[in-house]
Amino acid sequence: MESSTSQAYTKLADVPTEELFGPGHRLCAGCGPAIAMRMMTKAFRGPTIVVNATGCVEVSSTPYPYTSWGVPWLHVLFENAAASASGIVEALNKLVDDRRAKKADVVAVGGDGGTFDIGVQAISGALERGHDLTYICYDNEAYQNTGIQRSGATPIGAHTTTSVAGSVIPGKLEPKKDMMAIAIAHKIPYAASATIADWKDYISKVRRAIEVDGPAFIHVLAPCQLGWRYDPSLTIQIARMAVQTRIFPVYEYVDGVYKINFKVPSPKPIEEYLKLQGRFRHLFQDKNKWVIDKIKENIEANWRRLVMLEEATSPRPSQP
Repeated sequence: MESSTSQAYTKLADVPTEELFGPGHRLCAGCGPAIAMRMMTKAFRGPTIVVNATGCVEVSSTPYPYTSWGVPWLHVLFENAAASASGIVEALNKLVDDRRAKKADVVAVGGDGGTFDIGVQAISGALERGHDLTYICYDNEAYQNTGIQRSGATPIGAHTTTSVAGSVIPGKLEPKKDMMAIAIAHKIPYAASATIADWKDYISKVRRAIEVDGPAFIHVLAPCQLGWRYDPSLTIQIARMAVQTRIFPVYEYVDGVYKINFKVPSPKPIEEYLKLQGRFRHLFQDKNKWVIDKIKENIEANWRRLVMLEEATSPRPSQP
């Protein structure tokens, strides 16, 4: 697996030691979103305001009267993080113009439920209007905070409390929604996927997104040990395997150009990824193995699509 992303930090020693997402929160041991938030704040390099939709991170990082956040932070509803961030951006612009405030970066944060489903209207509006903000989706592939219900980000075949694998259905029947494609369809200047398995790639992408003039979208895979049903020590390994099996491609969209950041010429068998997670255990029964075949088909089709987009949009060398 080869990376082709330019990195903001080349060594771990270069990463700021200041903790803007501090210890003491109530997120689970091995929690992917907790790791995603801590890494995200390492990309902050000045005044930054975080707008956080309801979800695992919100409810567990700010139990009144405590907070784990070392930056200005707002809790908003499931559906309106992007709209609230848009209002903050424009209010700040007016205050800066009037010399009543200094410029600050604005980052909206939501889980997959608040991004793929409930918040998609506000996100679409913010991207279409072109506000200078960064939206970061930490994707743990279900409504983990409210009882592990399926979301638009839940992959096909996954067992959740509202897509129960049993004698009638083999888990969720619908494929995962392509939120990156939805964001890119708004012709924004920057969108990127990442995982918590590669801190350099993720942190550099957050920084790049913040520096972009206009809206940017980051989709970071953040496994949930509770909902995915694995040992908490495996969080990073599972995130890494999602890339190595191609089930979660890591790529960027920059001003109309696609770039696959991690080439995976020899992907690991998807079965290795699925077997680590209890939510897919039922797929290895003979009657459900067709779902694994469907997962493989979807992976290959999506990878071919990204390769074609990369080839079609890559700048051509000038002719002599």
